[in-house]
Amino acid sequence: MTGGIGEVGMLIFFCGKMGAGKSTKSKEIAQERNGVLLSEDVWLETLYPNKIRSLNDYIKYSNRIKPLVKNTVQGILVTGTNVVLDFPANTIAQREWIKSIYKEINAPHELIYLDVSNEICLKQISNRRDEQPERSTTDTEEMFNQVTKYFVEPGLDEGFNVIKIEKHA
Repeated sequence: MTGGIGEVGMLIFFCGKMGAGKSTKSKEIAQERNGVLLSEDVWLETLYPNKIRSLNDYIKYSNRIKPLVKNTVQGILVTGTNVVLDFPANTIAQREWIKSIYKEINAPHELIYLDVSNEICLKQISNRRDEQPERSTTDTEEMFNQVTKYFVEPGLDEGFNVIKIEKHA
């Protein structure tokens, strides 16, 4: 928490391929920074249980929750509380949506970019499938390849405060 009168909390969000460790890192950061953790996976599974079977399903339901998430995040930030947003910032459009959240209320931000090799991502996805069998239909190499086609590394011209963490095999 930031705690000063009139201060706005920091928005911390993540970029990284599927399986890069965004959710794991978001939990660590939320604890370290005393922030409220909001996870897209949790929101989607809670609001739309067993509805996401494909990339198109994900896009459809993810877009449905964005107005509510944006309003909620801004409401938390203006209290001076940090928010750790475990929603992917993997495309320019996703990052523009997140940018609108913090820009509208002049909140500080950090984009944590997990630059992880495909090999490590696929290994972590396989481990996640073993640990969470309910994800076996979506946590596949095929889904990784499909989603990775849309991944865009954050560019300097986008104007984010980026912290890059590299992990390569």
